[in-house]
Amino acid sequence: MGIKFRLTILQFLQFFIWGAWLISFGGYMFSLGMGDKIGTLFATAGVASFIMPTIAGIIADRWLNTERLLGILHILGAACLFAASRATGFDQLYLCMFLNALVFMPTIGLSYSVCYATMPKFGLDTVKDFPPIRSWGTVGFIVAMWIINLAGWGLSSNQLLLASGASLLLGFYAFTLPPDAPIRARKGSSLLSILGLDALGILKEKKMAVFFLFAVLLGVCLQITNSYGSAFIQSFKDVYPGSFAVEYNNIFLSISQIAEALFILAIPFFLRKFGIKTVMLMSFGAWILRFGFFGIGNPEGWGMVWLTLSMIIYGLAFDFFNISGSLFINNETPERFQASAQGMLMMVTNGLGAILGNYGAQSIINHFTENQVTDWKTCWFLFAGYALVIGILFAICFQYKHNKQKP
Repeated sequence: MGIKFRLTILQFLQFFIWGAWLISFGGYMFSLGMGDKIGTLFATAGVASFIMPTIAGIIADRWLNTERLLGILHILGAACLFAASRATGFDQLYLCMFLNALVFMPTIGLSYSVCYATMPKFGLDTVKDFPPIRSWGTVGFIVAMWIINLAGWGLSSNQLLLASGASLLLGFYAFTLPPDAPIRARKGSSLLSILGLDALGILKEKKMAVFFLFAVLLGVCLQITNSYGSAFIQSFKDVYPGSFAVEYNNIFLSISQIAEALFILAIPFFLRKFGIKTVMLMSFGAWILRFGFFGIGNPEGWGMVWLTLSMIIYGLAFDFFNISGSLFINNETPERFQASAQGMLMMVTNGLGAILGNYGAQSIINHFTENQVTDWKTCWFLFAGYALVIGILFAICFQYKHNKQKP
């Protein structure tokens, strides 16, 4: 079995686990009468992203092979997901999913590290060969969503059992991957360096400080539609019974992930042609449309057209911020700080931004919910308005001159 294929299996299973429950879980919680606590539960991923990748990185760098740590965390995650599938109340469910987030979120970065460390040993170019391998992660996410929908598990705890089984499989599979031994910290390394926070010095530069501030503000938007999209689509089941979007809501929502995979291909052209500021403004604009189309959409006629466009525009909204932002950080940060700076970007977007976004969205949606009926249109328009305001502020505050000669 070739190393490309082995790493492809790694990425496929890594995101299959997440896709098995992430998109449908909000609807599942609504079916359990826990709709008012969706933001609280989904914020666990933000808390985990804020603290655990750094800790896991230190362990992998100093004491334990990366592939072994990856395997151990996935086996623990399998146990957490299985326990969550048996939870009978919110407190139990929250504890299980919080523990799962703590062990799962670091595995995303660790799975990349395994690939980066392994590929050069087998004569592969990470820049050329990793993107096609990583794209199979998105395929795995989509396949899991489709299985959940076609099996009728969108409102069932079976979605957690599927994720648990995949996590256990990947846990044992990780131990078969080529070893990536730890590198001990050098004597005299500062505490900030050991913790991976030595890149904080780049915030002294105004453009970087402004960029990271807006990374937090835009990070607020990232998980709102993942947390509430399924519940929103399911809210049409009485008005539009039997419609495709309602009956196959996970398959319909997976258009977003398909678009995400496609828009990645357009990033190099747009960055080279227009620069990071314009590309980021495109992302702000796409988030406005993502929420706005949700606000005017429904599962039939022109409403279905708007919902479909919202799915497609998500690819631009997500990629033009996440991927382009990562490339900008890579280009503008000194080489010795690049890994730490990428970790900081993860912390402020998927960590702090996601926490603020989930709790903020939960407050707004709960405010506009009465007798378990939500005024979704108002909520989506408020989120669109938020994206519009921070987009205007970004255009004013972020000063950056694009150099077409710079890659």
